[in-house]
Amino acid sequence: MGHIKGLKCRECSREYPIEPIYVCEFCFGPLEVAYDYQSIAKSLSRKTIEKREKNLWRYRELLPIDGEPQVGLNSGYTPLLKADNLAKVLGVDTLFIKDDTVVHPTLSFKDRVVAITLTKAREFGFDTVACASTGNLAHSVSAHGASAGFKRFIFIPASLEASKIIASLVYEPNLVAVDGNYDDVNRLCSEIANKYRWAFVNINIRPFYAEGSKTIGFEILEQLGWKAPDNVVVPCASGSLLTKVWKSFKEFRDIGIVRELDTKVFAAQAKGCSPISTAVKSGTDVIRPVKPNTIAKSLAIGNPADGFYATQVVKETGGYAEDVTDQEIIDAIKLLARTEGIFAETAGGVTLASAMKLIETGKIRRDEVTVICITGNGLKTQEALQGHTISPHHIRPSLASFEEVLKKIQKGSD
Repeated sequence: MGHIKGLKCRECSREYPIEPIYVCEFCFGPLEVAYDYQSIAKSLSRKTIEKREKNLWRYRELLPIDGEPQVGLNSGYTPLLKADNLAKVLGVDTLFIKDDTVVHPTLSFKDRVVAITLTKAREFGFDTVACASTGNLAHSVSAHGASAGFKRFIFIPASLEASKIIASLVYEPNLVAVDGNYDDVNRLCSEIANKYRWAFVNINIRPFYAEGSKTIGFEILEQLGWKAPDNVVVPCASGSLLTKVWKSFKEFRDIGIVRELDTKVFAAQAKGCSPISTAVKSGTDVIRPVKPNTIAKSLAIGNPADGFYATQVVKETGGYAEDVTDQEIIDAIKLLARTEGIFAETAGGVTLASAMKLIETGKIRRDEVTVICITGNGLKTQEALQGHTISPHHIRPSLASFEEVLKKIQKGSD
């Protein structure tokens, strides 16, 4: 496509060709994709984007592929919902939910990153794809890998929710459950990636994988009428999503699609795994690894690869970070469901509960435009709500029995 310049070290800026590599051989810093923004500015406009299919590939000049998209043609362009009911409860003027619980084939934002990664894996000539995952990525690689004809090896913590394990096994990949947490799984996968010529989407193909997250940011700006919000709240596991949402905002500004950018970026984490929010609150750049202990298993990365860079984005934009308890996560999931009809997984509960704290403490002003990123569907983590929902009404199969219950319901609502 002519818009990709190569890979570039995020630490020393050394440049590399487009290859399945992810670490600088001189300073061991992470690599990311570099683009020719002058060229892109000449070929990409609002009108060009608006004429295209409503999927993530409508922004393809800013995505790291050389040819035509090959995977994930039905992913992306999820709704940006004006959440008036929730805004009223929270006491804010304008609130939007970026709702990645729907549209995607496996019902999470990971379908975005996998669409890019597997397309790139095909371009590189790989026949086997693999990943280390806390659940959602496992589903996406399993599903998209199946439809694209790849051999698949999926590595997960053995303690993952049963529903998430089943949601991967249905696609019949080679699923490997590892005794240990995500960080243990990831270390093992790094060793395997060094020995086998497989496309590990979040290891040797990571620079390309991470770029898929930018499409959330592109969509937010387009769906707001080509304007940037005052605030965006993003859940953090590795920290990559937060950094890429901000990168997408800057890219649209730099090529002239968005004229003004003054967005504050906020990080959301669970208290049981909060190395990024802890660093932000402490005013330090040092990410201290932790052992995860939270119901938000999809965010349970104790040693986040992009943690440092996430803290820099928060600092650069004047944002902040919050972390929330398991009970606050559950309460937020239920609040979002009963106010806006959106069933979020535990990561969504983390994001909303954190946003609520940020609003209450004045970090997010009530008269500003705020976007909350909800990244996965609650059907994936139903176990977290067991014992925390209301009970059904049991009746005999008769009108009289129903009306007995109806009277109690009506009396209770008086």
